[in-house]
Amino acid sequence: MKMHGFRALLPGSALAEACRHEPYSLQRLMKDAVAGITVGIIAIPLAMALAIASGVPPQYGLYTSAIAGLVIALFGGSRFSVSGPTAAFVVILFPVSQQFGLAGLLVATLLSGVMLVLMGIARIGRLIEYIPLPVTLGFTSGIGITIGTLQVKDLFGLEMAVVPEHFTDKVVALAQALPSFSAAEAVVGFSTLAVLILWPRLGVRLPGHLPALLLGTGVMALLAMLGYPVATIGSRFSYLLADGTQGIGIPPVLPQLALPWTLTTGAAPAAPLSWPLIAALLPAAFSMAMLGAIESLLCAVVLDGMTGSKHRSNQELIGQGIGNIVAPFFGGITATAAIARSAANVRAGATSPMAAIIHALLVLLALLSLAPLLAYLPMAAMAALLLMVAWNMSEAHKVVGLLRRAPKDDIIVMLLCMSLTVLFDMVLAISVGIVLASLLFMRRVARMTRLTEVSGQPHGTQLFRISGPLFFAAAERIFEELAARTQQAERIVLQWDAVVVLDAGGLNALQHFIDSLPGGRQLYICEVPYQPLKTLARGRVQPLPGRLTFCATLPDALRAAAH
Repeated sequence: MKMHGFRALLPGSALAEACRHEPYSLQRLMKDAVAGITVGIIAIPLAMALAIASGVPPQYGLYTSAIAGLVIALFGGSRFSVSGPTAAFVVILFPVSQQFGLAGLLVATLLSGVMLVLMGIARIGRLIEYIPLPVTLGFTSGIGITIGTLQVKDLFGLEMAVVPEHFTDKVVALAQALPSFSAAEAVVGFSTLAVLILWPRLGVRLPGHLPALLLGTGVMALLAMLGYPVATIGSRFSYLLADGTQGIGIPPVLPQLALPWTLTTGAAPAAPLSWPLIAALLPAAFSMAMLGAIESLLCAVVLDGMTGSKHRSNQELIGQGIGNIVAPFFGGITATAAIARSAANVRAGATSPMAAIIHALLVLLALLSLAPLLAYLPMAAMAALLLMVAWNMSEAHKVVGLLRRAPKDDIIVMLLCMSLTVLFDMVLAISVGIVLASLLFMRRVARMTRLTEVSGQPHGTQLFRISGPLFFAAAERIFEELAARTQQAERIVLQWDAVVVLDAGGLNALQHFIDSLPGGRQLYICEVPYQPLKTLARGRVQPLPGRLTFCATLPDALRAAAH
């Protein structure tokens, strides 16, 4: 079903698609409610942990899950996607929040949302599929490495006044901070991590996030009783409401409507909205939009495989864009579809976007009712949670599999993308990876084009069959080889039945070969498929008496050459 005009901007697209073949019933609502509650349990601690990792207080992660998750579920093109803050964005958001504060981060999110909507309207959703697997695997594993490195500080309770921006500087700073290692923080962190690792083996449907955090909090309480304090959300973060109310941890209020560029956390003053600020934030916003598009569409493809459904890629981009435009006005940072949460949504029995909507409402309810309790969550436990996310995101088993079985070119692309993501940034990694992968692919395809001589022809006649695409990367080599092998031939017959593509480069190489034929030597081309024939016609390549002849079949060409 095609989208035209402003229809793509109307809500309810995915919900209507989900109800097309089966009416929405009370039974389906119950299934969606169970799935939404299950995903909400996962999303609440993850949203806070990802906000902290992005350099902002934890409540802004909850605002993102609630507002962006609700809006994207209404406007998106995938029935089962659950959107919110994701680990992939941390490597982009953290430097922005450090340099421009919360206000700058929200403005960048708003700009990225506009870009996503434009990408959806321009119908480029399907183009994301052309990003090769080594590129996506390289940058996602690189992001996993970066996120894992960021968690070392809180996992071991290291004292660091400032976390450097660049990866190598981070590693050096972490090494220098090792003397401040806290055994109590490490015990809490590794207790949480142990539950996260072992819980799936128990076969319990309840996600392991909640039991892991409860155990971590229990260990923290025990250590505090023994005189070993551990940092918590409450000890690390505080808030000041508009009415002057102060508190620790997370404010127990719903997100408030405000202009994104006026919000501040106190870490950096809110800068007035200006063209210089927008220009400075555009590169980060473009990175957010690109990553949001890639991750949301990859998530939709994964969900299609799990459910047998079909998402609408351009509608999904528009939904993601609208979500990232609306969320900053309520303090929400950048959001996209989360593969792990969306997969959990499907496994929990979701039938429509109502599950994602219920998940968002549960997050809002947690803000109002659980805020005082959330302040007791240990920072080391949150770091362990993100460390597990980073491990899952790195997809180490796929990396190892690719290293063992993939062609050398794909291995080079993956390792280069991984290194560039870790050492520089994701956009550079994707850009270089796509260019390099394209060049290596063209080299492989060019090597598939072959020139084969068919023996048994009369004296003075040589018959060759060209197999493969005659495009710019292969044509020069093929016609140079042909010229070298036909120096004594009076008549050259070329069979083109296996020439699948002829481009401008191939056309130019053919014309050059024809022009370089010595006087009296004749070229016969036969069995030309439709696409090469169309290209020859557009290039105005016409028969030349005594030099170039086109024949419909090979027997016709051989008879013409015999006369």
